[in-house]
Amino acid sequence: MQVERYLERDNRLVIPLGSIEQHAYLSIGVDRILSERVSIEAAEPLGVLVLPSLPYGLTPYFAAYPGSPTLRPETYRALLRDLLDSLADQGFGRFLFVNGHGGNDEGRTAVEAWQAEHEACRALWHNWWAGPDVRAVVDAIDPDAAHASWFENFPWTRLDGVEQPQEKKPTADVTRLRELDPRAVRTLLGDGSLGGLYERPDEDVLRVWDAGVAEVRELIERGWGET
Repeated sequence: MQVERYLERDNRLVIPLGSIEQHAYLSIGVDRILSERVSIEAAEPLGVLVLPSLPYGLTPYFAAYPGSPTLRPETYRALLRDLLDSLADQGFGRFLFVNGHGGNDEGRTAVEAWQAEHEACRALWHNWWAGPDVRAVVDAIDPDAAHASWFENFPWTRLDGVEQPQEKKPTADVTRLRELDPRAVRTLLGDGSLGGLYERPDEDVLRVWDAGVAEVRELIERGWGET
């Protein structure tokens, strides 16, 4: 009933996308946690509805790490199209997918294809961690930031009682990641981090976070163009 009342005044909807996968010494839910939280913090002052983050995504290269399930690309693309069809039928017309996992980018083609078939609607895709403002802050602090490094080490992605290594891990050759079978990936990465420092002071990561929230909020407010 609350959603019905919401649709009487607004048709915007934020859909966070995550993945459940190894993140070295951080939670396996990092991508789900971050995509949902950045969406909520961005949308709440605007009164815009945010769905719970879709937890499962595309991460076949981490299959040798237990607790890292993956969908097939065709399954994922079909899932996103089904979500859009269903939600559009209910009256939503502007969709912002806030993606928290690089592997999910294969789903962008499905969203763009759906958009092309539904001119009365708008469907946007945003990789929150790769936005220009976020990347500018990261580059100013420490550009050696990657999967399971300090870049994803927020107070809300840490595990109680787990200490982070203090050394800087050499950066892995990520160009090989998708060419190797999962066991070879695990041999290459070891603990799962792609390299860099495992943690930095909270004042650094919170600067990154603030930039991410601001970028998502800007898209919710002004990213739609003509509909």
